[in-house]
Amino acid sequence: MADAAPWITCQIGAREHYVLAAELHRIGRLRRLVTDRWAPPGSLAAGLPGALGQRLADRYNPALADAPVTHFTAASMAREGRARLPGAKAGWHKIMADNAWFERRSAAALVRGGWLDGQVKPVVFAYSYAALGILQAAKAAGCVTVLGQIDPAVIEEEIVAALPHGNGRLERTPPGYWPRWRQECALADHIVVNSAWARDGLVQAGIAREKLHVVPLAYAAPPTPQRGPVPEVFTAARPLKVLFLGSLIARKGIHEVIGAAGLLAGEPVEFHLVGPGGDALRGELAGIPHVIDHGPVPRGEVPARLVAADLFVLPTHSDGFALTQLEAQAHGLPVIASRRCGDVVQDGINGTLLPEVSAEALAAAVRGYLANPGLLGTQGQAALAGLDRFSPQRVVADLLRIAG
Repeated sequence: MADAAPWITCQIGAREHYVLAAELHRIGRLRRLVTDRWAPPGSLAAGLPGALGQRLADRYNPALADAPVTHFTAASMAREGRARLPGAKAGWHKIMADNAWFERRSAAALVRGGWLDGQVKPVVFAYSYAALGILQAAKAAGCVTVLGQIDPAVIEEEIVAALPHGNGRLERTPPGYWPRWRQECALADHIVVNSAWARDGLVQAGIAREKLHVVPLAYAAPPTPQRGPVPEVFTAARPLKVLFLGSLIARKGIHEVIGAAGLLAGEPVEFHLVGPGGDALRGELAGIPHVIDHGPVPRGEVPARLVAADLFVLPTHSDGFALTQLEAQAHGLPVIASRRCGDVVQDGINGTLLPEVSAEALAAAVRGYLANPGLLGTQGQAALAGLDRFSPQRVVADLLRIAG
Protein backbone atom coordinates (compact mmCIF):
# COMPACT_ATOMS: atom_id res chain seq x y z
CA MET A 1 0.00 0.00 0.00
CA ALA A 2 2.93 2.29 -0.69
CA ASP A 3 0.77 4.49 -2.92
CA ALA A 4 -2.18 4.67 -0.51
CA ALA A 5 -3.06 8.24 0.38
CA PRO A 6 -2.37 9.30 3.96
CA TRP A 7 -5.07 11.15 5.88
CA ILE A 8 -5.06 14.39 7.84
CA THR A 9 -7.91 14.82 10.31
CA CYS A 10 -8.81 18.19 11.82
CA GLN A 11 -11.20 18.69 14.70
CA ILE A 12 -12.19 21.06 17.48
CA GLY A 13 -12.89 19.20 20.69
CA ALA A 14 -12.76 15.51 21.51
CA ARG A 15 -15.45 14.47 19.05
CA GLU A 16 -15.77 10.67 19.04
CA HIS A 17 -12.74 10.69 21.35
CA TYR A 18 -10.47 11.01 18.28
CA VAL A 19 -11.40 7.47 17.25
CA LEU A 20 -11.07 8.10 13.49
CA ALA A 21 -7.55 9.43 13.89
CA ALA A 22 -6.70 6.55 16.22
CA GLU A 23 -7.82 3.90 13.75
CA LEU A 24 -6.09 5.63 10.82
CA HIS A 25 -2.92 5.71 12.92
CA ARG A 26 -3.27 2.02 13.79
CA ILE A 27 -3.35 1.02 10.12
CA GLY A 28 -0.55 3.41 9.15
CA ARG A 29 -2.66 5.93 7.22
CA LEU A 30 -2.60 8.98 9.54
CA ARG A 31 -0.29 11.76 8.42
CA ARG A 32 -1.43 14.15 11.15
CA LEU A 33 -4.15 14.97 13.64
CA VAL A 34 -4.77 18.70 14.05
CA THR A 35 -6.83 19.73 17.05
CA ASP A 36 -7.38 22.69 19.33
CA ARG A 37 -6.32 21.07 22.62
CA TRP A 38 -4.25 18.02 23.48
CA ALA A 39 -3.35 16.97 27.01
CA PRO A 40 -1.15 13.86 27.12
CA PRO A 41 -0.11 12.51 30.53
CA GLY A 42 2.68 14.57 32.03
CA SER A 43 1.84 17.71 30.08
CA LEU A 44 1.20 21.02 31.80
CA ALA A 45 -2.40 20.99 30.58
CA ALA A 46 -3.03 17.51 31.98
CA GLY A 47 -1.85 18.61 35.41
CA LEU A 48 -4.17 21.58 35.82
CA PRO A 49 -6.49 21.39 38.84
CA GLY A 50 -10.24 21.92 39.04
CA ALA A 51 -12.93 21.80 36.38
CA LEU A 52 -10.60 22.93 33.60
CA GLY A 53 -8.24 20.07 34.38
CA GLN A 54 -11.16 17.63 34.28
CA ARG A 55 -12.23 18.90 30.85
CA LEU A 56 -8.70 18.70 29.51
CA ALA A 57 -8.35 15.11 30.68
CA ASP A 58 -10.71 14.13 27.82
CA ARG A 59 -8.42 15.78 25.26
CA TYR A 60 -6.24 12.75 24.75
CA ASN A 61 -6.44 9.22 23.41
CA PRO A 62 -3.68 6.78 24.43
CA ALA A 63 -4.01 5.06 21.05
CA LEU A 64 -2.46 8.26 19.62
CA ALA A 65 0.42 8.40 22.12
CA ASP A 66 3.04 8.12 19.36
CA ALA A 67 0.99 9.74 16.59
CA PRO A 68 1.84 13.04 14.86
CA VAL A 69 -0.41 15.60 16.55
CA THR A 70 -0.48 19.36 16.05
CA HIS A 71 -2.42 21.28 18.68
CA PHE A 72 -2.95 24.83 19.87
CA THR A 73 -3.56 24.15 23.54
CA ALA A 74 -1.90 27.21 25.03
CA ALA A 75 -3.48 29.60 22.53
CA SER A 76 -6.88 27.95 22.91
CA MET A 77 -6.80 28.25 26.69
CA ALA A 78 -5.75 31.88 26.39
CA ARG A 79 -8.77 32.49 24.16
CA GLU A 80 -11.00 30.86 26.75
CA GLY A 81 -9.62 33.17 29.40
CA ARG A 82 -10.26 36.25 27.28
CA ALA A 83 -13.78 35.03 26.54
CA ARG A 84 -14.61 35.40 30.23
CA LEU A 85 -13.83 39.12 30.21
CA PRO A 86 -16.67 41.68 30.16
CA GLY A 87 -17.77 42.56 26.65
CA ALA A 88 -16.34 39.42 25.06
CA LYS A 89 -18.19 37.72 22.23
CA ALA A 90 -20.87 35.26 23.29
CA GLY A 91 -23.32 32.82 21.75
CA TRP A 92 -23.14 32.22 18.03
CA HIS A 93 -20.69 35.06 17.48
CA LYS A 94 -18.20 33.38 19.81
CA ILE A 95 -18.76 30.00 18.17
CA MET A 96 -18.13 31.44 14.72
CA ALA A 97 -15.05 33.33 15.91
CA ASP A 98 -13.64 30.19 17.54
CA ASN A 99 -14.29 28.12 14.41
CA ALA A 100 -12.63 30.69 12.16
CA TRP A 101 -9.65 30.92 14.52
CA PHE A 102 -9.20 27.14 14.44
CA GLU A 103 -9.42 27.08 10.66
CA ARG A 104 -6.76 29.78 10.29
CA ARG A 105 -4.38 28.12 12.74
CA SER A 106 -4.90 24.70 11.20
CA ALA A 107 -4.50 25.81 7.59
CA ALA A 108 -1.36 27.78 8.43
CA ALA A 109 0.13 24.82 10.29
CA LEU A 110 -0.62 22.41 7.45
CA VAL A 111 0.97 24.69 4.86
CA ARG A 112 3.93 25.62 7.02
CA GLY A 113 4.65 21.99 7.92
CA GLY A 114 4.47 20.83 4.30
CA TRP A 115 1.89 18.21 5.29
CA LEU A 116 -0.29 18.96 2.26
CA ASP A 117 2.60 18.17 -0.07
CA GLY A 118 4.04 14.89 -1.31
CA GLN A 119 4.00 12.69 -4.37
CA VAL A 120 0.83 11.11 -3.01
CA LYS A 121 -1.42 13.91 -1.79
CA PRO A 122 -3.21 13.38 1.52
CA VAL A 123 -6.93 13.16 2.04
CA VAL A 124 -7.94 16.06 4.31
CA PHE A 125 -10.89 15.47 6.64
CA ALA A 126 -12.47 18.29 8.67
CA TYR A 127 -15.75 18.68 10.52
CA SER A 128 -18.49 21.04 9.42
CA TYR A 129 -18.62 24.67 10.55
CA ALA A 130 -14.88 24.69 11.35
CA ALA A 131 -13.61 23.47 8.00
CA LEU A 132 -13.69 26.29 5.45
CA GLY A 133 -10.13 27.59 5.77
CA ILE A 134 -8.78 24.05 6.03
CA LEU A 135 -10.57 22.88 2.90
CA GLN A 136 -9.47 25.98 1.00
CA ALA A 137 -5.82 25.24 1.79
CA ALA A 138 -6.26 21.56 0.96
CA LYS A 139 -7.89 22.24 -2.40
CA ALA A 140 -5.19 24.76 -3.29
CA ALA A 141 -2.62 22.01 -2.65
CA GLY A 142 -4.48 19.51 -4.82
CA CYS A 143 -5.72 17.28 -2.01
CA VAL A 144 -8.92 15.26 -1.81
CA THR A 145 -11.25 16.92 0.69
CA VAL A 146 -13.81 15.27 2.97
CA LEU A 147 -16.31 17.20 5.09
CA GLY A 148 -17.62 15.43 8.17
CA GLN A 149 -21.14 16.84 8.49
CA ILE A 150 -22.18 16.65 12.14
CA ASP A 151 -25.92 17.38 11.81
CA PRO A 152 -28.72 17.98 9.27
CA ALA A 153 -27.63 21.64 9.06
CA VAL A 154 -30.11 24.42 8.32
CA ILE A 155 -33.08 22.04 8.30
CA GLU A 156 -32.41 21.18 11.93
CA GLU A 157 -32.49 24.84 12.88
CA GLU A 158 -35.90 25.18 11.26
CA ILE A 159 -37.18 22.09 13.08
CA VAL A 160 -36.08 23.44 16.45
CA ALA A 161 -37.50 26.89 15.71
CA ALA A 162 -40.90 25.33 15.10
CA LEU A 163 -41.01 23.45 18.41
CA PRO A 164 -43.47 24.84 20.97
CA HIS A 165 -40.75 24.84 23.62
CA GLY A 166 -37.93 25.86 21.31
CA ASN A 167 -39.08 28.89 19.34
CA GLY A 168 -38.90 31.54 22.03
CA ARG A 169 -35.60 30.31 23.42
CA LEU A 170 -33.72 29.63 20.19
CA GLU A 171 -30.87 31.95 19.30
CA ARG A 172 -30.85 31.89 15.51
CA THR A 173 -27.59 31.65 13.62
CA PRO A 174 -26.11 34.92 12.33
CA PRO A 175 -26.70 35.82 8.66
CA GLY A 176 -23.30 34.63 7.44
CA TYR A 177 -23.38 31.22 9.10
CA TRP A 178 -25.19 29.14 6.50
CA PRO A 179 -23.59 30.77 3.42
CA ARG A 180 -20.22 29.91 4.97
CA TRP A 181 -21.33 26.32 5.47
CA ARG A 182 -22.42 26.13 1.83
CA GLN A 183 -18.89 27.15 0.85
CA GLU A 184 -17.58 24.22 2.89
CA CYS A 185 -19.94 21.88 1.05
CA ALA A 186 -18.85 23.27 -2.31
CA LEU A 187 -15.17 22.72 -1.48
CA ALA A 188 -15.68 19.15 -0.28
CA ASP A 189 -15.13 16.34 -2.76
CA HIS A 190 -17.10 14.10 -0.41
CA ILE A 191 -19.52 14.90 2.42
CA VAL A 192 -19.88 12.24 5.10
CA VAL A 193 -23.12 12.27 7.08
CA ASN A 194 -23.80 9.89 9.94
CA SER A 195 -27.43 9.02 9.26
CA ALA A 196 -30.04 8.87 6.54
CA TRP A 197 -31.88 11.52 8.54
CA ALA A 198 -28.94 13.92 8.15
CA ARG A 199 -28.51 13.05 4.48
CA ASP A 200 -32.14 13.82 3.76
CA GLY A 201 -31.79 17.13 5.59
CA LEU A 202 -28.85 18.14 3.41
CA VAL A 203 -30.65 17.12 0.23
CA GLN A 204 -33.61 19.23 1.34
CA ALA A 205 -31.16 22.13 1.82
CA GLY A 206 -30.02 21.77 -1.78
CA ILE A 207 -26.76 19.83 -1.36
CA ALA A 208 -26.05 17.44 -4.24
CA ARG A 209 -27.02 13.90 -3.24
CA GLU A 210 -24.12 12.40 -5.20
CA LYS A 211 -21.65 14.07 -2.81
CA LEU A 212 -23.27 12.55 0.26
CA HIS A 213 -22.22 9.30 1.91
CA VAL A 214 -23.91 7.81 4.98
CA VAL A 215 -21.30 6.44 7.39
CA PRO A 216 -22.19 5.90 11.05
CA LEU A 217 -20.14 7.24 13.90
CA ALA A 218 -17.33 4.98 15.04
CA TYR A 219 -17.38 3.66 18.57
CA ALA A 220 -14.71 1.69 20.38
CA ALA A 221 -16.81 -0.22 22.90
CA PRO A 222 -15.38 -0.63 26.41
CA PRO A 223 -15.33 -4.01 28.16
CA THR A 224 -18.86 -5.17 28.90
CA PRO A 225 -19.76 -4.08 32.44
CA GLN A 226 -21.36 -6.28 35.04
CA ARG A 227 -25.05 -5.51 35.49
CA GLY A 228 -27.35 -6.48 38.31
CA PRO A 229 -30.38 -8.70 37.74
CA VAL A 230 -33.59 -7.23 36.37
CA PRO A 231 -36.56 -7.79 38.69
CA GLU A 232 -39.48 -9.84 37.47
CA VAL A 233 -41.79 -7.02 38.51
CA PHE A 234 -40.97 -3.37 39.10
CA THR A 235 -42.22 -1.86 42.35
CA ALA A 236 -42.05 1.42 44.22
CA ALA A 237 -39.10 -0.03 46.14
CA ARG A 238 -37.36 -1.09 42.90
CA PRO A 239 -38.66 1.09 40.09
CA LEU A 240 -37.71 0.97 36.43
CA LYS A 241 -34.82 3.42 36.08
CA VAL A 242 -34.95 5.39 32.85
CA LEU A 243 -31.92 7.48 31.85
CA PHE A 244 -31.78 10.60 29.68
CA LEU A 245 -28.15 11.59 29.02
CA GLY A 246 -27.24 14.79 27.19
CA SER A 247 -28.11 18.45 27.03
CA LEU A 248 -31.52 19.09 28.56
CA ILE A 249 -32.81 21.05 25.56
CA ALA A 250 -35.90 21.07 23.37
CA ARG A 251 -34.11 19.57 20.36
CA LYS A 252 -33.12 16.49 22.35
CA GLY A 253 -36.71 15.91 23.43
CA ILE A 254 -36.38 16.84 27.09
CA HIS A 255 -39.90 18.27 27.23
CA GLU A 256 -41.29 15.00 25.89
CA VAL A 257 -39.34 13.14 28.58
CA ILE A 258 -40.84 15.34 31.29
CA GLY A 259 -44.28 14.99 29.73
CA ALA A 260 -43.97 11.21 29.64
CA ALA A 261 -42.92 11.21 33.29
CA GLY A 262 -46.08 13.13 34.12
CA LEU A 263 -48.20 10.60 32.23
CA LEU A 264 -46.52 7.80 34.17
CA ALA A 265 -47.14 9.33 37.60
CA GLY A 266 -48.02 6.57 40.03
CA GLU A 267 -46.22 3.91 37.98
CA PRO A 268 -43.06 2.23 39.39
CA VAL A 269 -40.64 4.25 37.24
CA GLU A 270 -37.95 6.88 37.82
CA PHE A 271 -36.53 9.23 35.20
CA HIS A 272 -32.91 10.25 35.72
CA LEU A 273 -31.69 13.33 33.81
CA VAL A 274 -27.92 13.70 33.40
CA GLY A 275 -26.62 16.73 31.54
CA PRO A 276 -26.53 20.53 31.49
CA GLY A 277 -29.61 22.72 31.25
CA GLY A 278 -31.69 21.65 34.22
CA ASP A 279 -31.89 25.13 35.75
CA ALA A 280 -34.24 26.24 32.97
CA LEU A 281 -36.56 23.31 33.69
CA ARG A 282 -37.23 23.82 37.37
CA GLY A 283 -40.79 24.98 36.76
CA GLU A 284 -41.62 21.92 34.68
CA LEU A 285 -39.93 19.55 37.12
CA ALA A 286 -41.74 20.93 40.16
CA GLY A 287 -44.24 18.45 41.48
CA ILE A 288 -42.79 15.45 39.60
CA PRO A 289 -40.82 13.67 42.34
CA HIS A 290 -39.94 10.66 40.19
CA VAL A 291 -37.83 12.84 37.86
CA ILE A 292 -34.34 13.34 39.28
CA ASP A 293 -32.11 16.02 37.74
CA HIS A 294 -28.48 15.09 38.42
CA GLY A 295 -27.03 17.97 36.43
CA PRO A 296 -23.88 17.66 34.31
CA VAL A 297 -21.28 15.10 35.35
CA PRO A 298 -17.63 14.61 34.31
CA ARG A 299 -17.22 12.24 31.40
CA GLY A 300 -15.53 9.72 33.67
CA GLU A 301 -18.75 9.36 35.68
CA VAL A 302 -20.96 8.56 32.69
CA PRO A 303 -20.34 4.78 32.73
CA ALA A 304 -21.56 4.54 36.32
CA ARG A 305 -24.77 6.37 35.37
CA LEU A 306 -25.34 3.94 32.51
CA VAL A 307 -24.73 0.89 34.70
CA ALA A 308 -27.22 2.22 37.26
CA ALA A 309 -29.99 2.53 34.65
CA ASP A 310 -32.34 -0.06 33.15
CA LEU A 311 -33.40 1.78 30.00
CA PHE A 312 -32.12 4.67 27.87
CA VAL A 313 -34.33 7.22 26.12
CA LEU A 314 -33.55 9.54 23.21
CA PRO A 315 -36.75 11.14 21.89
CA THR A 316 -34.74 13.60 19.81
CA HIS A 317 -36.34 15.93 17.29
CA SER A 318 -33.09 15.96 15.30
CA ASP A 319 -29.57 14.59 15.69
CA GLY A 320 -26.87 13.90 13.17
CA PHE A 321 -26.35 10.57 14.91
CA ALA A 322 -26.40 10.71 18.77
CA LEU A 323 -23.42 8.72 20.01
CA THR A 324 -25.12 8.30 23.39
CA GLN A 325 -27.18 5.51 21.80
CA LEU A 326 -24.03 3.44 21.34
CA GLU A 327 -22.72 4.30 24.79
CA ALA A 328 -25.98 3.06 26.27
CA GLN A 329 -25.99 -0.13 24.23
CA ALA A 330 -22.37 -0.83 25.17
CA HIS A 331 -23.59 -0.93 28.77
CA GLY A 332 -26.33 -3.42 27.97
CA LEU A 333 -29.22 -0.96 27.83
CA PRO A 334 -32.11 -1.13 25.37
CA VAL A 335 -32.75 2.27 23.78
CA ILE A 336 -36.03 4.03 23.08
CA ALA A 337 -35.27 6.48 20.27
CA SER A 338 -36.94 8.58 17.65
CA ARG A 339 -36.39 8.00 13.94
CA ARG A 340 -34.56 11.32 13.61
CA CYS A 341 -31.01 10.24 14.43
CA GLY A 342 -28.49 7.51 13.65
CA ASP A 343 -29.71 4.08 12.60
CA VAL A 344 -28.87 2.25 15.82
CA VAL A 345 -32.16 0.97 17.23
CA GLN A 346 -33.73 -2.05 15.54
CA ASP A 347 -37.34 -1.89 16.62
CA GLY A 348 -38.25 -4.74 18.95
CA ILE A 349 -34.76 -6.25 18.82
CA ASN A 350 -32.40 -3.94 20.72
CA GLY A 351 -34.88 -1.25 21.68
CA THR A 352 -37.96 0.61 20.54
CA LEU A 353 -38.40 3.15 17.75
CA LEU A 354 -40.99 5.80 18.50
CA PRO A 355 -43.73 6.25 15.88
CA GLU A 356 -43.62 9.98 16.65
CA VAL A 357 -41.79 12.33 18.99
CA SER A 358 -44.37 12.92 21.69
CA ALA A 359 -44.80 12.43 25.41
CA GLU A 360 -47.64 9.99 24.73
CA ALA A 361 -45.54 7.80 22.42
CA LEU A 362 -42.63 7.80 24.86
CA ALA A 363 -44.87 6.93 27.81
CA ALA A 364 -46.39 4.05 25.84
CA ALA A 365 -42.93 2.69 25.00
CA VAL A 366 -41.83 2.84 28.63
CA ARG A 367 -45.02 1.05 29.68
CA GLY A 368 -44.02 -1.80 27.37
CA TYR A 369 -40.95 -2.44 29.52
CA LEU A 370 -42.89 -2.01 32.76
CA ALA A 371 -45.28 -4.71 31.57
CA ASN A 372 -42.52 -7.02 30.36
CA PRO A 373 -39.24 -6.50 32.29
CA GLY A 374 -37.72 -9.52 30.56
CA LEU A 375 -37.35 -7.41 27.41
CA LEU A 376 -34.61 -5.42 29.14
CA GLY A 377 -32.33 -8.43 29.34
CA THR A 378 -32.97 -9.85 25.88
CA GLN A 379 -32.81 -6.49 24.13
CA GLY A 380 -29.77 -5.47 26.17
CA GLN A 381 -27.92 -8.58 24.98
CA ALA A 382 -28.94 -7.85 21.39
CA ALA A 383 -27.64 -4.30 21.81
CA LEU A 384 -24.23 -5.60 22.87
CA ALA A 385 -24.15 -8.11 20.02
CA GLY A 386 -24.84 -5.42 17.41
CA LEU A 387 -22.07 -3.00 18.32
CA ASP A 388 -19.58 -4.47 15.87
CA ARG A 389 -21.19 -2.65 12.94
CA PHE A 390 -19.99 0.63 14.50
CA SER A 391 -16.42 -0.51 15.17
CA PRO A 392 -13.63 1.89 14.16
CA GLN A 393 -12.29 -0.76 11.79
CA ARG A 394 -15.56 -0.94 9.85
CA VAL A 395 -16.18 2.79 9.82
CA VAL A 396 -12.67 3.70 8.66
CA ALA A 397 -12.85 0.97 6.01
CA ASP A 398 -16.01 2.67 4.72
CA LEU A 399 -14.25 6.05 4.67
CA LEU A 400 -11.29 4.62 2.78
CA ARG A 401 -13.61 3.13 0.17
CA ILE A 402 -15.18 6.56 -0.30
CA ALA A 403 -12.09 8.74 -0.44
CA GLY A 404 -9.13 6.39 -0.84
